[in-house]
Amino acid sequence: MPIIVQKYGGTSVGDTERIKNVAERIVAAQDAGDQVVAVVSAMGDSTDALLKMAQEISDDPPERELDMLLSTGERVSVALLAMAIDELGHSAISLSGNQAGIQTNTVHTKARITGVETGRLIEELESGKIVLVAGFQGVSPEEDVTTLGRGGSDTTAVALAAALGAKECEIYTDVDGVYTADPGIVPGARRLAAASYGEMLEMAATGAEVLMLRSVEYAQKYGVPLHVRSSFTGDPGTWVREEDEKMEKAVVSAVTHTNDESKLTLLRVPDRPGVAATVFGALAKADVNVDTIIQNVSEQGTTDISFTVNQSDLPEVQKALQVIAGDLGVAFLIDDDMGKVSIVGAGMKSYPGVAAKMFRTLADAGINIEMISTSSIKISCVIKRAKVEEAVRALHKAFNLGT
Repeated sequence: MPIIVQKYGGTSVGDTERIKNVAERIVAAQDAGDQVVAVVSAMGDSTDALLKMAQEISDDPPERELDMLLSTGERVSVALLAMAIDELGHSAISLSGNQAGIQTNTVHTKARITGVETGRLIEELESGKIVLVAGFQGVSPEEDVTTLGRGGSDTTAVALAAALGAKECEIYTDVDGVYTADPGIVPGARRLAAASYGEMLEMAATGAEVLMLRSVEYAQKYGVPLHVRSSFTGDPGTWVREEDEKMEKAVVSAVTHTNDESKLTLLRVPDRPGVAATVFGALAKADVNVDTIIQNVSEQGTTDISFTVNQSDLPEVQKALQVIAGDLGVAFLIDDDMGKVSIVGAGMKSYPGVAAKMFRTLADAGINIEMISTSSIKISCVIKRAKVEEAVRALHKAFNLGT
C-alpha cells in the first residue's frame, strides 16, 4: 500500500471538535487505500501560552528546558487525535519525535533534522495502524529533546515523507493554498494551482508563511511533492513540485512581504581581507540568519557594512556585534523599523525590465528603497515597515496578479 504523509497545523486541531474532524479526514485517507502518517502541531495558541509561562518564570530561560516545555504541546495533540481515531473504530498510535526516530543536531530551539530512523514507523504501519507523530521536535545525539523552531512541523512532515518514500506530503492548514499575495492585504489575491520548488523557496524566504523555508528545501532535495490545502474543505490547494513544461511560467507569480526586519550598519569598518568573514562568522556562530547585505565603496581605507536580520534575532545580533565592534574599534547602528517587499516568478529569468517596473511602481507610490537583493527569480526591497502594505498592493496591481 502507498504511504501518504499529512500535516495538520495548530488551527486545524484548535479544539476537540476540530480534532474530531481531522480524525475523520485521516480515517477517510486510510479507507481509500493509503497507509497514513499524520504529523500534528500543538493546539491553537498553546505554544504561545507555554512560552508566556516560561517568560513569567525567567527573562532568559535555559534553552534545553524551553525545548522540554514547548515539545509538550504537540504531544497533547497527537494523544487526543489518537483517541478520536480510536472512537471511529480505527487503530492509531501517537509517537513523540524521539519515538518516531527523528534525529537532530544539538542546537536547542532551532534544531535541524539530521536523519530519520524509520523502523518503528514501518512496523506500526505494517500492523495496520495510523501513525501520529508530534511535529516540531526530535532528539539530539545527547538524547535531549530538541525543537525545530516556528513552523517546524512542516519540516517534520517532509522529512518523514522523504524517509518513508511517501507518494506525497499534504500540508493542511487554515488557508486553501498559496496565494499571489496575502489576501488580508490584497482582497483580490489569487490562489496558485502550482508553484515550482524554486518559486516556493523564494516565497517562503521572503515572507509567505504558508510553508516553512526548511520544509521546502527538504522537499526539493528529496523530490517530495507537496500539496498545500485547507483542513476545512475537500477542495484542491496548491501543488509545490519540480518545474516542468506544463507549469505556468508567469513573469511574476507572487508578491510577498515581511514586517519584522531590522537593519544593522557597522560604521567605518577597516577595508581589509577577512573583516567581513569575522563579522558574519560571529553571527553564524550565534545561529543568526542574515538576509540582505550591502558593503559601501571603500573610502580612506574604511567602509560601511549594512545587513538585515529577523527582528526576533536582534538580541543575539546585538551581543555578537558588541564584541565585534569592540575588537574592530567601530560603532554600529540599529534600525528596527524595517520591512521587506518582494516579487517572485520563474519567468523573471528570461524577461527584461522587471526590476525597473518594480522600482518605478514603488517610486510612484512615494516609497523609498533602502536596500535591494536579487536572485534569478526574485527581487526584494527593504523599506520602512509603515509602507509595506501599500507596497504590496501597488506591486500586485502593477503586475496584474489579481483575479
